[in-house]
Amino acid sequence: MDPVKIGIIGCGNISNQYLELARQFPILDIAACADLNLDAARAQAEKYNVPQACTVEQLLADDRIELVINLTIPAAHASVALKTIEARKHVYNEKPLAVTVDEANQMLAAAEQKQVRIGCAPDTFLGTAHQACRKAIDEGVIGRPVAATAFMLCRGHETWHPSPAFYYKVGGGPMFDMGPYYLTALINLLGPIARVTGSAGIQIDPRTITSQPLNGQTIDVETPDHVAGTIEFAQGAIGTIITSFAAAHSPHDRRHPITIFGTEGTMQVPDPNNFDGSVLVCGVADKEWREVTVEHDHPNGRSLGVADMAHAIRDRRPHRASGEIAFAVLAAMQGFLTAADTGQAQTLDTSYDRPAMLGLGLSDGVLTEPASAAK
Repeated sequence: MDPVKIGIIGCGNISNQYLELARQFPILDIAACADLNLDAARAQAEKYNVPQACTVEQLLADDRIELVINLTIPAAHASVALKTIEARKHVYNEKPLAVTVDEANQMLAAAEQKQVRIGCAPDTFLGTAHQACRKAIDEGVIGRPVAATAFMLCRGHETWHPSPAFYYKVGGGPMFDMGPYYLTALINLLGPIARVTGSAGIQIDPRTITSQPLNGQTIDVETPDHVAGTIEFAQGAIGTIITSFAAAHSPHDRRHPITIFGTEGTMQVPDPNNFDGSVLVCGVADKEWREVTVEHDHPNGRSLGVADMAHAIRDRRPHRASGEIAFAVLAAMQGFLTAADTGQAQTLDTSYDRPAMLGLGLSDGVLTEPASAAK
């Protein structure tokens, strides 16, 4: 199978993970990287042996490149994706898909018109542990899922990130920054979301940066830094999610921040910001938790979703970390904030499907499909 030539736009912190972990997948051929700061692109190209560092315009004009990984800041996700689509290239966005549902709608419409694909992080739901969670739920290990909780509470990113201001602007905040991991995991396990409600507020403003090199500078907070939401899934389960950049010393289990409650037992789901971890279940008659066997053995790491997308392009099948799933996550996140502003529950489109499970491993470096997905 011929590799898919990849271009990366945006050479900030997160690009290190994509550039490093893409090496695990022979289907991915990183051909060029670009950034508004050309020196940053050159540095990453030299560090990771990428053949070309160039401007964004040069990358988009390169006919060899089939798929662009868009690692720009959230406010630029839509504009860069639309330029990529206009160049008739597939695009894989870092999360969130866009800052607003209106922007995301424009992207999906443009991709359909140009007959290219949109993918989007997070791809952690494809990790070995989260696929084990999905397999156990689908096999009825905890019976019919009836409820879920998901918690991500911390003090904020200004203590460690070198340039944290964008986390507190529109398109940032704990829900838009971390919510995609949790909501994507929940959709993978429980299916489409039908309705959401929410409460949100700005709890700490301004913020003082204590990381380098901007130590001592302040940030005006422009988006809620604490969001609590209620989720009604189309299949009947009810979920509670809290994301916060205003909480210190949260006592919840950070190794298992998601819990799924079923008619026959309960499951503790590992951190959806990671690909692996222990999966714990306890049946209604059990006295102790037991660990679920993780059967999947494919490589974990950011680029897994891109690799699946590249295989899907070659195989002409749907890819899993899709624009449709990312749109559903974005609609839910915006729904929480809209519900908080209006006091009214928000009904969501549930026409999307849960992504198909991955096969159990690699075959000559190729992600395998489960038997049920075989043509």
